[in-house]
Amino acid sequence: MNECMDIERLNGLEGHDGSDVEGGNVNRPGSLRECLSVEGPGFRGQYCQVFLKQDKVEYFVGVCVPDSCTDSEVQTLVIHEAFQKQQMSLLPSVPSILIPDSTLGIFMTQCHSDSPNIDLSAIVCLSVCCALLALPLIASIFVALIKRKQMREVAPVVGLAQTSNSKQYGTVLTNGSANQNKECSPDLDTTQTKTQNAESKQQSLSKTVVSWLQGFSVQNCSQGLLDTEGSGRSYSSLNGIRILSLFWIISGHTVHFSAWSHLDNEKRWKEMVENNPLYVLTFSGPVYLAVDSFLVLGGLLSAKSLLGTIRRSDNTLSVGLVVNYLFKRFKRIQPLHLFIVCLVISLFSVVPRGVFWFFAEDQVLSCKKYWWSNLLLINNLLTITDICAPWTWYLSIDFQFYATTPLLIFLYRMNKCALVVVSVVLLMLSSVTGALITSFLHLPVHQPTTLAYESYFQYYYNKPYTRYGPYLLGVLAGIYMTTKKEALIKHQWQAVIGWLCSLSVMALLVGLAYVLRDVPPHLSIPHAIYQGIHRSLWALALIWIILACEEGYGGFVDTFLSLSLWAPLSNISFACYLIHPIIIILYNGKQEITMHYTDFNFFYLFLGHLVLSIFIGYVLTVLIEKTYLFQPKR
Repeated sequence: MNECMDIERLNGLEGHDGSDVEGGNVNRPGSLRECLSVEGPGFRGQYCQVFLKQDKVEYFVGVCVPDSCTDSEVQTLVIHEAFQKQQMSLLPSVPSILIPDSTLGIFMTQCHSDSPNIDLSAIVCLSVCCALLALPLIASIFVALIKRKQMREVAPVVGLAQTSNSKQYGTVLTNGSANQNKECSPDLDTTQTKTQNAESKQQSLSKTVVSWLQGFSVQNCSQGLLDTEGSGRSYSSLNGIRILSLFWIISGHTVHFSAWSHLDNEKRWKEMVENNPLYVLTFSGPVYLAVDSFLVLGGLLSAKSLLGTIRRSDNTLSVGLVVNYLFKRFKRIQPLHLFIVCLVISLFSVVPRGVFWFFAEDQVLSCKKYWWSNLLLINNLLTITDICAPWTWYLSIDFQFYATTPLLIFLYRMNKCALVVVSVVLLMLSSVTGALITSFLHLPVHQPTTLAYESYFQYYYNKPYTRYGPYLLGVLAGIYMTTKKEALIKHQWQAVIGWLCSLSVMALLVGLAYVLRDVPPHLSIPHAIYQGIHRSLWALALIWIILACEEGYGGFVDTFLSLSLWAPLSNISFACYLIHPIIIILYNGKQEITMHYTDFNFFYLFLGHLVLSIFIGYVLTVLIEKTYLFQPKR
């Protein structure tokens, strides 16, 4: 403790005010690099963060202390006001212009080590990630060598075949003697048969091994990923909707992950963005309606897929078929999903910490403790602060909804009226549940920009009982579009009315989110009604767009959504969705100073995150997603 008290030479490196205090800058990170570069007799500089709370505002101040100091010792020094320079505290409270007459308190102190925090779990996860990536690369090398060997053998085999044919022609002339010799040597015939059988088994085994190697190879898994022919098939508009929704989510996360702790003008950002519908594509209002678009597509395609499987199975919906249907889905999503979990633990443990590394560190701790919830696809049922890789909650809820599709198809095949009744009841339950939770917990109807409304995430946002509406409507749309006998839209005026209603509903839903932005302290009927029905209404409007495009009434919207560009991007969209938050967290965590929000700055960031996500997403699709479907090439 005595060595730790000698901090005079380091006091000048503590956190300092940013450039925009009135604009909301409360974090004072200081300089991590400068602190770690300090060396003295018997000590080195160690960067620590003191997390403070002043009323509802939480922020941190970076301090530089000798490397002999522990977290508890630094907190003791803070309490005794040891961090001062010229009689002024280097851990000042938030200016009164932001929070008047408030009380300052310390709730955590954390010191950073300049060495990676690698433990057994990080080593295991790193090994798993390396093994999963290495296997397809090794298989690709073997396949390339086998093909090269086969190409070399082509010319000699042709020459040998010609020589063999000439010899066979000569033996035909003396066929009688040859046959006489064979008849006189029955043991020779038996030996040849055994040899042929052994060679046949060896060739069969060799073909099996080569088939599996080809199935794991990059050459096989990359085939068709960049094809644009998907735009000419049915439901081609889904590719455009999927990719635009993905772009919307990446844009929202780019701002979302930064807004919580990385902005030096947070107050000005809120004033500029939160109340302006023009920013709905970044992080404002109902920004994550894009997730409901994903749920609609998931429900529609799940119904289409299951009905097609039933038709190919003699029109029988059996228990075995349902089990196989669910297992294929599980096998489809889990290899890459679990790879991402291992990547979070290993990557964020190996990479040296940055100033804003606390979010990445939280992810490591959550994944080490609750990885099993991702394996069982139930992590959306946990508290939001405990979810490992919180963006993967969508995979869990999607699989849970996916498991209900066979039941809905069964009701459709048994009695269409029963399907309608059950669907109406489920839709009403989902809407009423969302409305009641919003009313009693006083939740916002928009995506909160901070964790001040933790109950929004804990009880509403990612729970199956509040998000089932869009998926259910997607299943019903899939059943109708797969089994319909004639077009729904028969006249031009019907298409016009449908488009007007659809676009009006979407615009109204976005606008009302800003009208109802303020959260009243009492029960609010308008807030409850909006929260209960807005996701299902969005789904209905989107379904109309899909149906209109499918029946030839999409116009330029269908042309845009069916562009050939969207098909290859759609093939890698799953990997892009899973990897993009890691890229954003890594970028934010390694920053040494807070970021200044401007439209151009964050648009530039969005483009950078998007390009990296597409590139890495393609690599992961080839090496992980497609590889571990375990489909040997035939």
